Amino acid sequence: MSQILTMFSYDFMLRAAIVGLAISIAAALVGVSVVLRKNSMIGDGLSHVAFGAFAIATVLGLTPVWFAMPIVILASFFILRLSRKQSGDAILAILSASSLAIGTLVISINKGVNIDLNGYLFGSILSVSWLDVVLSLIITAITISLYVFAYHRIFAITLDPDFAKSIGIKTGLYDGIFAIICSLIIVLGMRLLGALLISSLIIFPTLTAKNLCKSFKSVVITASIISCLTFIIGLILSYLLNTPTGATVVLSSLAAYLLTKIYSLL
Repeated sequence: MSQILTMFSYDFMLRAAIVGLAISIAAALVGVSVVLRKNSMIGDGLSHVAFGAFAIATVLGLTPVWFAMPIVILASFFILRLSRKQSGDAILAILSASSLAIGTLVISINKGVNIDLNGYLFGSILSVSWLDVVLSLIITAITISLYVFAYHRIFAITLDPDFAKSIGIKTGLYDGIFAIICSLIIVLGMRLLGALLISSLIIFPTLTAKNLCKSFKSVVITASIISCLTFIIGLILSYLLNTPTGATVVLSSLAAYLLTKIYSLL
């Protein structure tokens, strides 16, 4: 217990915990709609685009977060359009691989620039700033407010978008809002988990909650709780065991999913 208390006495750990918990809640809420609508790959695609944008911004001497945000948001709308087409998955795979390749190539060519490739790919809690804390809290507040004030519309859009559109709900507007929020979650969360792991925050909580819950509301609430718990457990274990934070958080999420899956089969 003393080690855990000491852990949060460090500023970088405190920043990582706040950002991680905030992003975990926002990612879980967005993830419920994304996963249940079978658009899970959007997180993976956007994370690769964010990696490319981060690499280019670093080489150009720009602030990665501000440079990546508009690029990833534009990519999210592009991916959203692709998801409506039969060839969407194939083009999304091309976009993901190309973005990852561009980022890696830019980093390898500019060897004179000090870039932590592993940090971009797998995350680094040392890179989390107080600006990230503020931005993550704002994004989480917006996401929670969206669910509070538009819960029934989100419910309808998630379970039956055609019906939601027929009763006058602006499904395109909500799709756009979720695409923007998802983009911001990816950009901010990438510092913690990295480009290759950040999409797990969007996918795992919903899948885990589905093993325990039947109703949409219970999945939303349970996914948020599970997301926070698995993140904080992963963060603590990574500190105690001296393991990579991103990988440890993802494995904590995987363990929770497997345990609930086994429980659901009993």
